[in-house]
Amino acid sequence: MKSNINITNQEIKQNKLKLWLAAIKPPMYTVAIIPITVGTATAFAETNILSTNIFSTFLLSAIFIIAWLNISNDVFDSETGIDTNKAHSIVNLTGNKTLMFWLANLFLGLGILGIFLICWWQKDVTVLGIILLCCALGYSYQGPPFRLGYQGLGEIICFFTFGPMAISAAYYSQVQQFSWSSLVPGVIIGISTSIILFCSHFHQVEDDLAAGKRSPIVRLGTKLGSQVLTVATISIFILTVIFAFLGTLPLETLLVFLSFPVAYQLISHVRQNHDQPSLVSNCKFIAVNLHFLSGIFLSLGLILPRLY
Repeated sequence: MKSNINITNQEIKQNKLKLWLAAIKPPMYTVAIIPITVGTATAFAETNILSTNIFSTFLLSAIFIIAWLNISNDVFDSETGIDTNKAHSIVNLTGNKTLMFWLANLFLGLGILGIFLICWWQKDVTVLGIILLCCALGYSYQGPPFRLGYQGLGEIICFFTFGPMAISAAYYSQVQQFSWSSLVPGVIIGISTSIILFCSHFHQVEDDLAAGKRSPIVRLGTKLGSQVLTVATISIFILTVIFAFLGTLPLETLLVFLSFPVAYQLISHVRQNHDQPSLVSNCKFIAVNLHFLSGIFLSLGLILPRLY
């Protein structure tokens, strides 16, 4: 009997650990890492300038800001009832919405503090302005009274915030000037980031409908949604090829094709299981892998000509 009790307690602890890991979402922090890395790599590729202090400070600040987004989104979702069945909601796990709200704001403050430090080093507040706009858009996704994510606009917000805007901010933080060519990797990373959010809707159509959330998958249906996902995923590689052969990107950025097996895994998995929530729920983590790997290979392709 004692052995059975010990096993049961161990299983409970393991389940709680899994729920906490799901709530903290460690893989999602690549959403912070990749835009700053790609933007910095683009600046280095074009100017041969690299400040490791600014890069590391920006990276840490971006991680703090993503922590704010993740926690505050759970807080705002708890107010609409959409997370009633979400066991790994950080609000449901702690039972303390107020504490989580202020913890989220603490992370936001730490993130903005790091951006202030970069601006102080540069004697230039441009990067702060871009990041504050990104934060405002991030708030509008789930925060009242906007809740634009409930209108199906989350992917658009995600595209601009974590694509062209974040990469332009990272680029400017290195060289204190903008570059039109930096918008090209910005578009590619914006698409791969939006794919992550898009994939997160496939398994929660019923909950979204019950809460009145008109996500893209609710609007399109899972089958058409899987087809849209296929086009969006393939576009990452098509755009890289086009801009590499136009000379906007170095030919070395074709290294991004090393992430194609993950892209194929994502497309085939969703097309086969799009209408089976229990099977398709992990597709967002495949999308995270694609985002991370394609972003790393894109960054490597950008800096290799300089390293030659």
